[in-house]
Amino acid sequence: MLTLLFYLFIAIVAIQLFYYVVVFGKFSFGPCLKNNPKKTPISVIVCAKNEEENVVKFIPLLAEQDYPDFEIILIDDASSDTTLDIFEEFEKKYTNVRLVKVVNNEAFWGNKKFALTLGIKAAKKEYLLFTDADCYPTSKDWIKEMSSNFTAQKTIVLGYGAYEKIPGSFLNKLIRFETLMTAVSYFSWARMGRPYMGVGRNMAYKKEEFFNVNGFIEHMKIRSGDDDLFINQAAKGSNTTICCSPDSFTYSKPKTTFKEWFVQKRRHITTASYYKSFDKVQLGCFHCSQVFFFILAICLLAFQFEWIIVSSLVAFRYIFTWISLGFSAGKLREKDVIYWYPILEIVLLFTQMNIFITNIVSKPVHWK
Repeated sequence: MLTLLFYLFIAIVAIQLFYYVVVFGKFSFGPCLKNNPKKTPISVIVCAKNEEENVVKFIPLLAEQDYPDFEIILIDDASSDTTLDIFEEFEKKYTNVRLVKVVNNEAFWGNKKFALTLGIKAAKKEYLLFTDADCYPTSKDWIKEMSSNFTAQKTIVLGYGAYEKIPGSFLNKLIRFETLMTAVSYFSWARMGRPYMGVGRNMAYKKEEFFNVNGFIEHMKIRSGDDDLFINQAAKGSNTTICCSPDSFTYSKPKTTFKEWFVQKRRHITTASYYKSFDKVQLGCFHCSQVFFFILAICLLAFQFEWIIVSSLVAFRYIFTWISLGFSAGKLREKDVIYWYPILEIVLLFTQMNIFITNIVSKPVHWK
């Protein structure tokens, strides 16, 4: 039995190295290409529901972008606070701001995808750039950097949506580590020609891509997934690229309690079950290999079976994964989390397992 587990462990290590070196290496060790700035007309789309505190701070940062031709589409999704009033003031103040007011109806009650659809249809520009109401760009060149990646063939651009750093907070490091791992995965698979997701905090696409797949119609009843499910459906290797320039990043305020973050991740993870078969298999294979790596390593070392080889493989695996993630973290300005990598990986793994089990027992709550 131990011999069988030993050979299984070797196979698991091989799978892990394949992901971290071959797949993730596409992003980790590949260049972040600098594209020539373009003057592509852009519609920046922001959907908000009860975000009065955030929109007051962040929408002006969007309006101050250094770009020659852009409009901002502000979508108020039937807010019950003063979000709509604030949006109306912005519309009066900025000539390039346009407001879309959404009123709930029985068919699409509280559905963010319905609100986004109205905003997309209202956009006058052919190229759309998305962010959330609680996000802000890291520089005045955000639009310039993201739009520079559009070409005649590349009509979907995946960006990085980061979270602010909170010094001395282990939870903050965990949140940013999970965000880093997610970005490395979808950036790498996009470079492999198999894009499978993006984040609504920072992504862009040509309007025709939205209508080519009939918008969100195939997953309208699924409350989450206006970003990743759409990309999973519309993105192909031929039409998708990534943007990893630091000036293209957006930032959000992270959750400050484990409970809040846990609830947020429950919503995000539910959409993965609706991905294409290949994407579900590759994601499942990666996560399962992580789990079995730890289980088998502990079992074999506990019985001291071929402990020198097992210990060497564990060390070998950690060296290569640390190097791979280190290069990625440098590109995404997340170097500090890599120092905690072994601990963060284990904590995140058990958290994801807990989320998976909890989601089986009860359904998570979605859009506000």
